[in-house]
Amino acid sequence: MTFFQKLLGFDPTKHKIRTEILAGITTFLTMSYILAVNPNMFAMCGMPAGSVFTATALAAIIGTLVMAFWAKLPFALAPGMGLNAFFVFSVCLGMGHTWQFALTAILVEGIIFIILTLTNLREAIVNAIPVTLKNAIGAGIGLFIAFIGLQNAGLVVNSDATLVTLGNITSGSALLAIIGIIITAVLVTKKVPGALLIGILITTLIGIPMGITNYGGVISMPESLEPVFMQFQWSEIFSMNMVVIVFTFLFVDMFDTIGTLVGVATKANMMQPDGKIPKIKQAFMADAIATVLGACFGASTTTTYVESASGVAQGGRTGLTAFTVAICFAVSLLFSPLFLAIPSAATAPVLILVGLFMMTPIKLIDFDRFSESIPAFICVVMMPLTYSISDGILLGMISYVIINVLSGKFKKITITMYILAIMFILKYIYI
Repeated sequence: MTFFQKLLGFDPTKHKIRTEILAGITTFLTMSYILAVNPNMFAMCGMPAGSVFTATALAAIIGTLVMAFWAKLPFALAPGMGLNAFFVFSVCLGMGHTWQFALTAILVEGIIFIILTLTNLREAIVNAIPVTLKNAIGAGIGLFIAFIGLQNAGLVVNSDATLVTLGNITSGSALLAIIGIIITAVLVTKKVPGALLIGILITTLIGIPMGITNYGGVISMPESLEPVFMQFQWSEIFSMNMVVIVFTFLFVDMFDTIGTLVGVATKANMMQPDGKIPKIKQAFMADAIATVLGACFGASTTTTYVESASGVAQGGRTGLTAFTVAICFAVSLLFSPLFLAIPSAATAPVLILVGLFMMTPIKLIDFDRFSESIPAFICVVMMPLTYSISDGILLGMISYVIINVLSGKFKKITITMYILAIMFILKYIYI
């Protein structure tokens, strides 16, 4: 117990070990899809899938352990979705750069992140965000998480006519997800301990006779890192292409992480009275260190996962939750076939319900003060519609500054907000 208290911020008068562990397992199961997605995606640009699987798991383990022991917060890290797509489809396949070039850009980005964290610049940006937008970020992330869940399950699919439409809900993954939503919703309603985790496991089992859960064994030794370890390309380190790509990685990662930390911390009632997140500098450093070491291993940018909200919804509040996630990733290195057998349709119900849980901060927004509510609404709605946490935050902050200045309420805008708004506008113009 002393170990948990000193190293993980666990307080036996406030927290329960069982709850924290269940929260960690739940978070892991909702984000473990990255172990399947990353190897397949990076194979498209010539990286060996087995080595990428190992690199992905190791980056998640190290980043989450730093979060657990240093920040003592219940957030998990892993190579980020969206950023991995930019790595493969834009930098490598689109611009024609090698994957070694892209890994070099991520290494540089991580080093810059460490410098920005040590100088408190990232923390200053978070503190500059108005309280209204902080509440909007949490609600926007809720819609974004729910949309990811709906998409993963095939409940929402692509449409050439309307962009999105309802999928085939009478069979396959979509039907299994609906069954999972009903089961998990009943468990949550009846306040069953570990409801989200139990929902995932029951839905996975139901998927076996439906032919959706594919059991492929139990134990498999991890592939060697050698083909991707420390594979950097220094010949173009000072090129303009490198500068643009590093800045893009930096910008997206920074505001994805800020959005996740603010949104999940708000939902967990962890925000301090002055609107600040406790130990946010340490949380940012976990992100930066994991990005640097992940690049060395051969993984894309490592970031704080929005799926951490599932563990928070389960009751996770300390570093013990993050520590549990790290242990699960470590175990997955040996039991990857077992973990990868969990279909996305089984984790989708949790993401959808967590989306509901994340919406609660929206009640704190004063919708009658339009100078506050309009930017908040833009922030909330643009996250799922642009499929980007960072774009939602940036557009919300730009609109907040412009609307308040043109309405004569310029005194409520800080110097930092003016600077950020100008930078964000320039970002959209030139990048």
